[in-house]
Amino acid sequence: MSTEAAVRHTGATEPLVAGVDIATAEVRVEVRDAGGELAATAATALPRPVHGADGSSEQDARSWWPAVRDTLARCAAELGDRSRAITALAVCATSGTVTAVNGAAEPVAPAIMYDDRRGAEHAALARRAGAGRWDDIGITPSATSGLAHLALLAERTEDPGARLLHTPDLVAERLVGHPVPTDSSHALKSGYDPLRRQWVHEALDSVGVDAARLPEVVAPARPLGTVSREAASETGLPVGCEVRSGMTDGCAGQLAAGAVETGRVVTVIGTTLVLKAVSAELVHDPTGVVYSHRHPEGGWLPGGASNTGGEALADVTDELAELDRAAATRGPAGVLCYPLRRQGERFPFSDGRARGFLSGEPADRVELHRARLEGVAFCEKLALRRLDSLGAPVTGQVRTAGGGARSLTWCRIRASVLGEPVLRIPRAGTPLGAALLAACGTVHPDLGSAAAAMTPDAESVEPVPGEVARLAESYEAFHAELLGRGWIS
Repeated sequence: MSTEAAVRHTGATEPLVAGVDIATAEVRVEVRDAGGELAATAATALPRPVHGADGSSEQDARSWWPAVRDTLARCAAELGDRSRAITALAVCATSGTVTAVNGAAEPVAPAIMYDDRRGAEHAALARRAGAGRWDDIGITPSATSGLAHLALLAERTEDPGARLLHTPDLVAERLVGHPVPTDSSHALKSGYDPLRRQWVHEALDSVGVDAARLPEVVAPARPLGTVSREAASETGLPVGCEVRSGMTDGCAGQLAAGAVETGRVVTVIGTTLVLKAVSAELVHDPTGVVYSHRHPEGGWLPGGASNTGGEALADVTDELAELDRAAATRGPAGVLCYPLRRQGERFPFSDGRARGFLSGEPADRVELHRARLEGVAFCEKLALRRLDSLGAPVTGQVRTAGGGARSLTWCRIRASVLGEPVLRIPRAGTPLGAALLAACGTVHPDLGSAAAAMTPDAESVEPVPGEVARLAESYEAFHAELLGRGWIS
């Protein structure tokens, strides 16, 4: 829908778009105008996932739609009559989170979350069955992949006719009132071949997943339908508002930081560390650590997601500002920390045996905090070096977004570890990325023009000159620790 058509449809002069982010802990919605200015925002908490000793991680999928519905309704109420100007929206969520639904799009099983580790045997079967394909597309099914999670769902769902959906598929269906395709980004790790544009049937068959239970697949930023009268009455959205396909939260964060052109790279630090680049060609990693989503408009988005990141600081969330101030004046830590809070790593290396470690005894909690910040920065540097070794072009400064980017201390540490400035993109998160996808082809002609108009201006954060050399030594010691443990080669 063009801008002019949007104006005629809503009767408004300034069309708006909405970005919906369904994260682990909450649903967040941002409504923005064509210039990226925030018009309304709201958030609703989700129930905490339930983790089991067997590696399970589940959430009540019945909570997703009510949370999205109520969050949209609060934004609409904040906008008042301007809510009629909402022309389009897109939904983004975590990669690998899936559930089973009945014909009315009501969940009939708990959602299996992105970090559920019970599917190791299913993943092994799928790797063998689709070996040739995985080599072509650079994906290696793992225990935490969407494919393994779909296999677990298929086993545990009594109704063989129940459909298997990713989080945005369910929400989009409730918005438009009929089943919708999934996007190629959420489908990637669920057994989708982006080269041939089809499900990897041989792998799905090997783990008992009937492809007929899965949705069709389209590229991101494609129209899925329009908001129904029923959904409009529940959410406050205008009838006929276009629902467009989204991307995974990591990819959406990349777009929000303006990394949409070849050679750009962005690090998003939320719960996890996600690093994404833009490449004209598919980047092949024989280990499957680096994998590539399709760019919404051609090309590829190589990168990966670590199991460490902001989660490293989960026990000091109420003290972050105080600890950051102290860590900034302390200087480089005298100890090394790999702040992994769970077993197993997937990026910038893959090893199920990996565990967090602390080399040396920190003098106090400030030095421990500083060592954790440095440890995540070392993982970022290792990830960038891996991309470079695989031939992925990285031009210009590293962009950074997410909750971790709000910490100026952390950004300075990362710039000092990398030895060059990083570009901090304020307020660039998954909801903005979702709004960009909604704007692409509606209020802007393409993704490049949407990003140019809507992404915030970047702030350059410089390295601390007196810390660069010491942190370079610490990185080499960190690298040696990983080598000595046999996690990298």
